Amino acid sequence: MQAEVVPEMIGDEIGSGRKRSKCSCEPKCLLPDSVRRIDGVGPAVGLDDYSGKLLVITLGVNAVVERTGLTVSVWGSPDQVEWGTKPLITLRQRQYCGVYSALLNLAQRPDIRSLRVQWNMSRWGKGERIAQFGFQVFLEESGARVSTSACA
Repeated sequence: MQAEVVPEMIGDEIGSGRKRSKCSCEPKCLLPDSVRRIDGVGPAVGLDDYSGKLLVITLGVNAVVERTGLTVSVWGSPDQVEWGTKPLITLRQRQYCGVYSALLNLAQRPDIRSLRVQWNMSRWGKGERIAQFGFQVFLEESGARVSTSACA
């Protein structure tokens, strides 16, 4: 049996047959979901409409090798050339699968036009362990999950 796809409706629009308009505050991917085994730096991603706003950075970890840790930082640049000497935000080291979020306030940094993610992996304990994490990082405007009416 095949499931029927029903378009999402909003409040008074239920029964009117009108589809929900596409939300302009959808999450923006900073680093796509994939498995990584070494430290690295993601691509530069333009902020566009997110520039100068209060943002939520979300790290989703979906695969982990035991006794390893993952630290993710987000760096900002006005020109995709100079990235500064310290990150805009560093998320606490993670050792377990889960979804972790933090606020990034760019209201005082209107010069930042691009972001990129940097990650570092650590290992501890006996034996040779290869760090391996499946993860992704995305951003969205603060409050985007709270009220869809702001996007309608």
